[in-house]
Amino acid sequence: MSDKKTVTSRRGMLKGAAVAAGAMSVPMIATAQTTSLRFQSTWPSKDIFHEYAQDFAKKVNDMAGGKLKIEVLPSGSVVPAFQLLEAVAKGTLDGGHGVVAYHYGKNSALALWGSGPAYGMDPNMVLAWHNYGGGKALLEEIYASLNLDVTSFLYGPMPTQPLGWFKKPVAKVADMKGLKFRTVGLAVDVFTEMGTAVNPLPGGEIVPALDRGLIDAAEFNNASSDRLLGFPDVAKNCMLQSFHQSGEQFEILFNKTKLNALPAELKAIVDYAVQAASADMSWKAIQRNSQDYIELKKQGVKFYKTPDPILRAQLEAWDKTIAKKAGENAIFKKVLDSQKAFAQRAGQWQNDYLVDFKMAYNHYFGKGAKKS
Repeated sequence: MSDKKTVTSRRGMLKGAAVAAGAMSVPMIATAQTTSLRFQSTWPSKDIFHEYAQDFAKKVNDMAGGKLKIEVLPSGSVVPAFQLLEAVAKGTLDGGHGVVAYHYGKNSALALWGSGPAYGMDPNMVLAWHNYGGGKALLEEIYASLNLDVTSFLYGPMPTQPLGWFKKPVAKVADMKGLKFRTVGLAVDVFTEMGTAVNPLPGGEIVPALDRGLIDAAEFNNASSDRLLGFPDVAKNCMLQSFHQSGEQFEILFNKTKLNALPAELKAIVDYAVQAASADMSWKAIQRNSQDYIELKKQGVKFYKTPDPILRAQLEAWDKTIAKKAGENAIFKKVLDSQKAFAQRAGQWQNDYLVDFKMAYNHYFGKGAKKS
């Protein structure tokens, strides 16, 4: 065989192999499959909290590039708000968005992620304790003890919640006694200790109950949620500042089996989307809450600072509540001890380092401020 024929023959063989490989490659091309997850929030569709849940889902969906899609339904679409945890654990839902305090009935220690003064920690510090001070492992321990097949991500530090909405403003501790009052979590025990008659209604049921006189007062969360849910239509007095839920955050729940079945890259996207949504939510809250605070005033709502004697009474009631619960529940005490150790260290640092921002604000906007 001549060299020319050999080259031609080799070229033909290579060309034929390439065509064959191309033909074989067509059915082997992997089409990207979308994993769809159905979530439910514990919030009405019009609440800004449901919007936060959708914001998280959008971040996941955008980053996943079609490989993962989370759909978020409003409260009650599949199960009632307070049944979210069981629904996610059983796989009825793939995930959900709510707060840990809603699971208080499963184990009283769960309410420590949100209820109470948290030894003086603000919401972001509570998240720091959760992620770096041992809180996450403790929450996993509690869920495991309840045989719940869930993975929990905490995020989104909430601004300090008001004492609540009242038909008449309260001026002293005695004014709280006998009030039919809505709250959730360990705040139920705190206000009960203060003499109120507590009703732990889900968010969507509060305003109708207040309107019909089934309750005299209620707390929910923030200016934006309160306005959207219609609180100013049924009450015109709002008491600001409280220790009953001064360090709360949101919870994103996944069915653990379904989350673990995702590829590593998608699980990483979920993890980082939680962190991104946490920052974004805290910024959006400042923007929206401050705007809605003005709108509520325009609607005739009168705001009052909760008197210090009532705040001190909350702290005293909290001390009695946690002493009782810690004696009944070993994991409750374990969580408290962990929070206290972290708060003592981190709180001293924060209190020593932070400047008094009110001083600067009053310098520019307070009474006697210089007009530029």
